Amino acid sequence: MAAGYHEYQSCIEACLRCAAVCNHCASSCLQEEHVHMMARCVQLDMECAAICYASAQLMSLGSSRAKELCRLCAQACEECGAECDKHEDEHCRECARMCRQCAEECRRMAA
Repeated sequence: MAAGYHEYQSCIEACLRCAAVCNHCASSCLQEEHVHMMARCVQLDMECAAICYASAQLMSLGSSRAKELCRLCAQACEECGAECDKHEDEHCRECARMCRQCAEECRRMAA
């Protein structure tokens, strides 16, 4: 029987939390006075959220592609977190922390 939700629960939850925080960060960045300075952050937030959702879905399905996608998810989370770290806004700081946690979970799952 393929691994699925119960085996990957910790990583699935990390991915879903990260996606939600990335969406919040993107939305918050668009409300910033200096929104033009946040374009890269918004783009990476949206990409990270998309791959986090996809990773959580494939893990819950027990897909044979889950580990492969989680490796990519870890990379996307690291890139998003690094970009968010460049900004002082609290939503960016929170996003950077969540992205690092998710990257760690995804690397562990994909090992």
